[in-house]
Amino acid sequence: MTHLKSGIVAVRGARLAALTGTGLVLAACSGAATDDPSVSRAQALESTPVYSYADAIREAVWVETTLDNDGDGKPDKVAVDIVRPRLPAGDTTKVPVILEASPYYSNRGRGNEAELKAYDSSGVIRKMPLYYDNYFVPRGYAFIGVDLAGTNRSTGCLDVGGKEEILATKAVIDWLNGRATARRSNGTAVVADWTTGKVGMIGKSWDGTIANGVAATGVEGLTTIVPIAAISSWYVYVRANGTLRGSNRMSGLATSMSGRPSGVCDAQTRALRTGQEDATGNYNDFYAARDYIPDVSKVRASVFVVHGLNDWNVTPHQFGPWWSALAARNVPRKIWLPQVAHVDPFDFRRTEWVNTLHRWFDHWLLGLDNGIMQEPMAAVERAPGTWVDDAVWPAQGVHTESLPLGIGDGQTGTLGGLPSSTDAPLRTFTDVPSLTEASATSSPNTAKNGRLVFLSQKLSRAIRMSGAAQVKLRIRSNKPTSELTARLVDYGSASRNLSYRSGTDGIVNLTTSSCWGESSSGDDACYTDTKLDVANTDYGVITRGWLDAAHRDSLRNPSSLNSSTWYDVVVPLDVDDAVIDAGHVLGLVLVASDRDLTAPQTTGATIDVDLAASALRLPIVDLGATSVSARAVLAPAEDPALLVAPRIHAPPPADWPDSFDPTATFY
Repeated sequence: MTHLKSGIVAVRGARLAALTGTGLVLAACSGAATDDPSVSRAQALESTPVYSYADAIREAVWVETTLDNDGDGKPDKVAVDIVRPRLPAGDTTKVPVILEASPYYSNRGRGNEAELKAYDSSGVIRKMPLYYDNYFVPRGYAFIGVDLAGTNRSTGCLDVGGKEEILATKAVIDWLNGRATARRSNGTAVVADWTTGKVGMIGKSWDGTIANGVAATGVEGLTTIVPIAAISSWYVYVRANGTLRGSNRMSGLATSMSGRPSGVCDAQTRALRTGQEDATGNYNDFYAARDYIPDVSKVRASVFVVHGLNDWNVTPHQFGPWWSALAARNVPRKIWLPQVAHVDPFDFRRTEWVNTLHRWFDHWLLGLDNGIMQEPMAAVERAPGTWVDDAVWPAQGVHTESLPLGIGDGQTGTLGGLPSSTDAPLRTFTDVPSLTEASATSSPNTAKNGRLVFLSQKLSRAIRMSGAAQVKLRIRSNKPTSELTARLVDYGSASRNLSYRSGTDGIVNLTTSSCWGESSSGDDACYTDTKLDVANTDYGVITRGWLDAAHRDSLRNPSSLNSSTWYDVVVPLDVDDAVIDAGHVLGLVLVASDRDLTAPQTTGATIDVDLAASALRLPIVDLGATSVSARAVLAPAEDPALLVAPRIHAPPPADWPDSFDPTATFY
């Protein structure tokens, strides 16, 4: 690929062919340029920039909804800013839409540079954040930036992933397909007669979350979604299996992002504060209304997931169950799994991302047979900057290995070794609330209060895990409950992305920039270049997991522990894909409270662990080795739930009903 002076990406050796009846100029097969009508859409390779961005039509409309959650007696309206190609006179070409719905357009901004929407004196969009409009509008797409209800120029109130935000955004797609009403600022009704009605939603974090939620409504016209670091269950965003990840997260988000006058949304904020139920950690109807996975059977759109495996904000457990549910329904899908944290792929793999996204939209919104769906489903970053393609994800050949927890030497236990017959297979630890992750995971052979460490032998060959691991424990506690935290650690020197420990999310800005699309006097297409934040470290945390022990069997109905009773519990670890190199040691670190990534209600519990009934279950892909240690006890692969990142202890069946209760079994 080459960069033209305008910043537009072009393909070497491509010819331009005007396709009769489409009004689009598309890169097609080799040869001289021609107007031959026999060149079909199916023969085209990709859309190319033939429309002027500087001369694009820019307009604003307000789409009417059937909602009124601000209680003013008027239907809530969502503001829609549009940038679309200006066609030559007499050209009746209709264009598809790329849509991003966001609460951030007027406050925190979008992208690495926190760009905000900017308007001219008449209230028409002058600068649209990010590069989507700069790059895709010249290629025959419209770009739409939707202000979520209650933000910027929309009415209504934020309900943080609830029906207001989802249905109001759905109404925009309905308008694009002639099923809803929109008006200009002067009250004049306006019809979207310029679009094909095909819509692709995209966005990072909250924006991608809305894409997931709208797709789960089954709205007609939504053809594809590209959720980046997105939420599929808001319960999982504020909780981790009954543990509290942060207080007042839902009400706090609504308050900080609101664009409405003071007092207008107080009732909605109170409802959020009550519904989030911070005092219990329970899953309830409030969270069920913000859980999109039970409605996966309604999804009509293809899905391109991107999620950082070290995302400590929107954790990988958000994409895992969603991905598994899509797979059970055979939804067309693709996935990228980088090592960074909460980062847009534009800022860690820019050229490959723009090229792939371009081809994805060309296929799903323009119908171009460019072969992208015949390519590998998954791209996984094995090491910083080193990517490997996989035909499917989780990887082919993945199976479950169950590694027992051995008694060890009194300071560290063994991982993959049977407990000694001469020692009582029992280890005990007490909650130390001040214990940080850095302290808990460092110096694994040194005794430290508040933790248990189990170590494998040095690996004779590299192994790969792909999917969701679990820690099965038989415990006894002297308190009615306790948080349980598990970390899987790769002990061994390696170059690693510093996405969590450095606080950079895994990238750092450079002093250069690159351009991706065309610029106008008010909206440039150039963005700061970045590089991965990488260093050689002695060890790295692969994945983490949490459980409030009282929620061991149900998230809706917790039950206290009896101090004289042993209980079987499962701590699910976040979904991951990682290679542990030969010569490294695989470690399992158990503590109670996690002061770094949760806001635990510390009980000070002392916890006994029955090693003979406890194990680490790993979804393993053989890389020439059959086990992680010579003494490993292998379990048959009868537990496919471990391989597909479950939210329950069994994968959803093929006839998964729409009314499926995700809390019927453990979440």
